[in-house]
Amino acid sequence: MKTIISKTIAILVFTVSINFAQAQEFTLKSNDLQGQLTNEQVLSGFGCTGENISPQLFWENIPKGTKSFAITVYDADAPTGSGWWHWTVFNIPANTKELKKNAGNIKNNLMPKGSIQGRTNFGSNGFGGACPPEGYGEHTYVFTVYALDVQKLDLDENTPPAMVGYFVGAHTIKKASIISYYKR
Repeated sequence: MKTIISKTIAILVFTVSINFAQAQEFTLKSNDLQGQLTNEQVLSGFGCTGENISPQLFWENIPKGTKSFAITVYDADAPTGSGWWHWTVFNIPANTKELKKNAGNIKNNLMPKGSIQGRTNFGSNGFGGACPPEGYGEHTYVFTVYALDVQKLDLDENTPPAMVGYFVGAHTIKKASIISYYKR
């Protein structure tokens, strides 16, 4: 009987430890994003009639050694041969845990001080919502936060998005994503 109780306790401790470890992973969340993008996150332009509002994003369980954050939104399904960058933000201070809804609109001045919103593949800075070509089916929009090992990337607001992605990747400690879909 003692052996059964000891084994049961060991299994319970192991199960709780695994659940606790999983609960402590770097995680990106949003009160605005679901499985499908809404008209709020759709571009206003390029033939699309959305509101072009970036979603609220927040992250938890920041990895040790994080000195800054970056955010990207990427559509790998764009028929370009290289995907489409909808948003690049970098040099977000390490004490930041949230971006407010519509922070991607540069005119709103909602980004944490020191953050830089880089160019999108639309050729402008800030958030560029979903706008896939009609008839191309579901596109996958990957919203990702990166915990970086440097305080600042030596880039500016005119740096091409693929180059931002390269430098972000070179300094990533951990990353977390939310995936949403959209078609027209």
